[in-house]
Amino acid sequence: MTKRAFYFILAWLFFGIGFIGVFLPVLPTTPFMILALWSFSKSSQRFHHWLYSHKLFGPPLQLWHEHRVIPVIAKCFSLFFMSASLVYLYFFATVPIWITLPATLVIAYGCWYVLTKPSRVPTT
Repeated sequence: MTKRAFYFILAWLFFGIGFIGVFLPVLPTTPFMILALWSFSKSSQRFHHWLYSHKLFGPPLQLWHEHRVIPVIAKCFSLFFMSASLVYLYFFATVPIWITLPATLVIAYGCWYVLTKPSRVPTT
C-alpha cells in the first residue's frame, strides 16, 4: 500500500467518524474533520478542496485553518461533554484509579486547550 493510499483511507475513516458525530452528541465532529482534511491534503487535493469548501463542514474547518478559532457553541458543547464524561467516570463507572487519573488529566488538557483558543475571528 502506498503512502497516498494509506492517507486516503485514513481520511475517509476520519470523515466517517466525524459524520457520525453530527448525529451523536458525545462524538466530536470538528476534530475528526480536521484530521480528515489533513489526511486528504496528503492524499487527494480534489477531496481536500471538496471537504474544505463543503457547505456544512467547510466553514468550521476554514475558521480553524485560517484563525485557529473554536466557536463559543462548540466550546460549550465540548466542555459540557468532557465534564459529563468525568462525572460518569467518577460516580457511575467502576473503573480502576490507574485509568481514572490519566483520563482526568487528558480531559483537563482538552478543556485547557479548548479554552485557550479564540472564539471569534480577530479584528484587524
